[in-house]
Amino acid sequence: MDKKIRVKLKGFDIEVLDKSAQKIIDAAISSGARTSGPIPLPTSVKKYTVNRSPHIDKRSMETFEMRVHKRLIDILSPTGKTIDTLTHLQLPVGVGIEIK
Repeated sequence: MDKKIRVKLKGFDIEVLDKSAQKIIDAAISSGARTSGPIPLPTSVKKYTVNRSPHIDKRSMETFEMRVHKRLIDILSPTGKTIDTLTHLQLPVGVGIEIK
């Protein structure tokens, strides 16, 4: 039975996200596993529209947006050392990680 670990990364800053993905790939390769990725997933954009002023300028709106960048990494044929390395890996603040 062939096992794999799927790592999903989410973040607002694309540079920090790419550096974190490279750090995970380097850790997996150094422990003897093969990797596939990072695969860029579609960026989700959340837009928020708020009134500039509630009293005088009710029709004047201001729009803000938040972009969430995502990456997917598959670690193929992981070893026990790979799992141990991934659990002790220090990632920067602002990067969400989900391991399955």
